[in-house]
Amino acid sequence: MEKDRFKALLSLSFIVTVIGVLVFVNMDSPSHYINMPPTIRASPTIRASPTNNTFKISEASNSITPIIGSKHFMVSAFVDHRLDGVIRVISIINRNSLQPLYCVYCNTEYDCRTVQANVQIHSDHFSFPYGASDVICKGKHMQNATHVLITTEKNDSFDLKMEYLPVQNKVVRETFKFDITICISNLFGDYNNVLQFTQTMEMYKLLGVQHVVIYKTKCGPDLEKLLKLYEIEGILEIVSWPIDKFLNPSSGWNIKKHKGDLHYYGQLVTLNECIYRHMYQSRYVLLNDFDEIIMPYKHSNLPSLMEDLQSAHPSVGVFRIENHIFPKTQFEDSGKFKRAEWSNIPGVNIMEHIYREPERKNIYNPTKRIINPRKVQQTSVHSTLKSYGDTYLVPFNVCRIVHVRVPLQGHLTKDQLFVDKRVWDFEKKLIPNIDQTLKLTGFLNVSR
Repeated sequence: MEKDRFKALLSLSFIVTVIGVLVFVNMDSPSHYINMPPTIRASPTIRASPTNNTFKISEASNSITPIIGSKHFMVSAFVDHRLDGVIRVISIINRNSLQPLYCVYCNTEYDCRTVQANVQIHSDHFSFPYGASDVICKGKHMQNATHVLITTEKNDSFDLKMEYLPVQNKVVRETFKFDITICISNLFGDYNNVLQFTQTMEMYKLLGVQHVVIYKTKCGPDLEKLLKLYEIEGILEIVSWPIDKFLNPSSGWNIKKHKGDLHYYGQLVTLNECIYRHMYQSRYVLLNDFDEIIMPYKHSNLPSLMEDLQSAHPSVGVFRIENHIFPKTQFEDSGKFKRAEWSNIPGVNIMEHIYREPERKNIYNPTKRIINPRKVQQTSVHSTLKSYGDTYLVPFNVCRIVHVRVPLQGHLTKDQLFVDKRVWDFEKKLIPNIDQTLKLTGFLNVSR
C-alpha cells in the first residue's frame, strides 16, 4: 500500500514538473513555433515575449522611416483592395543599392508573418539616385494586417521595438468625407508668399474645395502663421515631410541643374502618398501647386464641373487640365485691385495679373490632373503612370489652370497677351474673405 502511494506521488511530481517546464518554455521562448515541425514553420507566426509585447509605431510626425540595413525608406502602408488585398508600402528606394526586401505583417502583436517583397520603382525618377517606389507585400490573410515592417532579413523572429507602419485603407468605402481634395506636394525653403497663398485658399473655398493637404518640410515665418490658422479651421491638413533630415533633396527637376539625391524634395513620393491617403476619403483629388488654381469657366464650382464631366465620360479616371501662364510681371492698368491694405503683405496679388500668355507652338504644355484616386496606381507630376480608367483632356474653354508666376514668354508685350478676368468674377465674396483671414492672422489692422 505504502509503495503504491509512493509511486502515485512520484508520478504526480513528474507531471507537475513537466507542466512547469512547458509553461516556462512557452513564456520565455521568443517564438512559440520554435519546436514545431518544419512543415508548420514554413509560414512562421512570430510571438512576442512578455517583456516586448507592444508595437513601436512610426508616428504620423515621422512620415519617413529608414529601412534598417539598407539605404531605403518606407513612408506609409495601405491595403490595395484592387489587387486582392495586398499591402502597398509607399517607399523611397535607392536605385543603385537594390537588395532583397521582406515584409513582416502582423494581424495582432502575437501573430506576424514574413513574405518576400516585390519592389516596384516608378518609371519617372528623372535620373536621380532615389526614386518613388511601391513595396508590394502579398501573403495569406494580409487584408487583416494591422501593421507592417519592411526589412532586409528574413528572420524567424523579430523585435517588435522596430518601427512598424500602421496599415491604412482597410475598409472600402463608397461614401466620402470630402468631394474635392487638393494635394500640394511640397513646401520647402523660405517660401513666404502669404498673399497669393491666402487668395488661392479662399478662391478654392468658393470653388467648393473642402480639403487641402500640404507636405511641409519648411516655410517662412509669416506663412507658418497662416498655415496654423487654416489647420485650426479644419480645411488644411499638414503632413510633416522632413526629407532633408534623411537625404539631400534636389530643389528642381533637372538633375543637371539641380543636384541631389531625390527629385524636387520627393514630390513624386508625396503625390502618390496623397492619392492613397485619400483613396476612401475623397471622391476626387486634385494634384497641383501653390501658385496654381484649377479654374472652371462654364461652372460655378468644381463639384458641379466634375459631376458633368464624369457623367459625360463615365470610364474616365484621370481628367487633364491645361496649364496657362499669367505673368506676374504684367499688371492690370486701372489699378482696381492694387489695394493699400495689401501693400505690406508679402507675396503676389493674383488679382492684378489678368494677362495670359498664348500657347507656344510646337512646345508641350504640361497639364495637371483631377483624378478619381480609386482608379490610379502610380502617378508622376504631369502624367499618370498606371491607372485603371481612361484619360480625358478637358477642353480649354471648360476648365484651365490660372498659373500666376514668372513668365515663360517674357519677350511678349502686354498687347500680345490675352485678357482673362475669370478670377474677378468672384471678387464680391473673395476680397472680404481674404481680408478676414488676413485680419485673423494679424496681417491686417482689425479696425480697417
